[in-house]
Amino acid sequence: MAENQENITQPASGTEAPKGAVSRAHRSQKVGTVSSDKMKKTVVVRVDRLVRHRKYRRYVGRTSKFMAHDELGATIGDKVRIVETRPLSARKRWRVVEIVQKAAK
Repeated sequence: MAENQENITQPASGTEAPKGAVSRAHRSQKVGTVSSDKMKKTVVVRVDRLVRHRKYRRYVGRTSKFMAHDELGATIGDKVRIVETRPLSARKRWRVVEIVQKAAK
């Protein structure tokens, strides 16, 4: 009985997380177009999606705008990937992870 208790309390050596690693929940990601870059280190990203109308059952375009922290230097028209993060300011809860496609000049 004591041997079973020891096996339960000690995790198997193959399942241990590396030291310093933090297990996080899945963070949602979105891909959108930068619509404003007039702020310092912040961009406004417009995410377009299609939603099915409840009555007419046709697809209707919906747009959401997110303020995202930008360390990469995205400009207007760039297609970027944003990821959910902790609140960085009153309206900023997203971070630019990568610039998927640069805007044509």
